[in-house]
Amino acid sequence: MTEWLDDAQQAAWRKLIEVVELLPGTLDAQLRRDADVSHFEYLTLAMLSEAPERTLRMTALAELTHATLPRLSHVVSRLEQRGFVERTACPEDRRATNVTLTGSGWTKVVSTAPGHVDTVRGTVFAPLDGEDVADLDRIMARILERLGR
Repeated sequence: MTEWLDDAQQAAWRKLIEVVELLPGTLDAQLRRDADVSHFEYLTLAMLSEAPERTLRMTALAELTHATLPRLSHVVSRLEQRGFVERTACPEDRRATNVTLTGSGWTKVVSTAPGHVDTVRGTVFAPLDGEDVADLDRIMARILERLGR
């Protein structure tokens, strides 16, 4: 017989599911409205902006963005059409593809970041105190570890 979640687990689980469902829409809406990019497009640009020489192999970028290669390839194509990234053959392995953030892409990240940070801060961190933030970090790390991350 399957055991149900106890009342405390059920209450916490439902709140987690609500956050998981609502937060992406909130982040995506702000980024689309203010910067004309989706949350996933911004995440892709942000990961490239933090990489050495603003360049990553597609496989590494897929891992950092938690995306499949086909999904990432589609997004990179859109970003490439807008002039934010460029693809090149990897000099160390010609079978691999590198993605590089262009100057225009860097400008997009820099201009988009303040609004995104304000949204994250206002939505996620404003209701928390320092101890809550530490607890959230610790709890998310445990869950991610269980998920193999």
